[in-house]
Amino acid sequence: MSEQIKHSDIDQKPDLEQQPDRSRRDFLATAAGVATAAVAPGVLLHTAAVAAPRTTPVTDIKRWGMLIDTAKCADGCNACVEACEHENGLDLQEAPEGIKPLKWDNQRATWIRKVKLRDNLTGRMTNLPLMCQHCENPPCVDVCPTGASFKRADGIVMVNRHTCIGCRYCMMACPYKARSFIHEQVAEKLTRSPRGQGCVESCNLCAYRLDNGETSTACADACQEAGHAAILFGDLNEPHGPLREALRQINSRQIRQDLELNTGVRYAGI
Repeated sequence: MSEQIKHSDIDQKPDLEQQPDRSRRDFLATAAGVATAAVAPGVLLHTAAVAAPRTTPVTDIKRWGMLIDTAKCADGCNACVEACEHENGLDLQEAPEGIKPLKWDNQRATWIRKVKLRDNLTGRMTNLPLMCQHCENPPCVDVCPTGASFKRADGIVMVNRHTCIGCRYCMMACPYKARSFIHEQVAEKLTRSPRGQGCVESCNLCAYRLDNGETSTACADACQEAGHAAILFGDLNEPHGPLREALRQINSRQIRQDLELNTGVRYAGI
């Protein structure tokens, strides 16, 4: 379901780090060899075939990011949202018995949501997907009391579910409303994307894909397959890479440049 945000929340484009927990990575690599495992009564872990895991530390040689061309983002298309949910097991969520539909809509975890942007001066409507913007200076990291919210060396902002205490300070600090809190017990989850009640979560640019040698995200692939090609994913640090070349050729903006967060996600056509 789309929502509207004000044009005043968009500003001109700006100038153009924490290693993931190794023990957690090792656990996921081991668990990936099991097709389906019961970890507690009524809780199942579903796995999918994956490539060999990363054996070297994450570095700042790359900074992953996106350019989203809103002129190509089709109204009514949710390919990116559906792909993200399938990739990360969010489509396995089930509404608790007796919960009201509106309350479930508000509580259901969402990592990407489609937004309608209205220009108050011209009335022009723009469609765009909004997710974690992977800021260089993320406010969610600044306010986290346990360090559970962190930024990897390659620019991906993540949540360590082992140290998240569910205080939700990061959700309040995020100007993009990009994070979700898991209110209910998670009956089914993917080993590549573990989830649990009482934790905060958000888009991680399909970090496990990148750690296994892939170079794209589920949302970018789905948008390409849908024939829109509105999402270009790549390395912001590669001077002559596709992403940097596109940023040189197309006028783009970051959302809320006034906050000086230097986001890793940029938008064209707004």
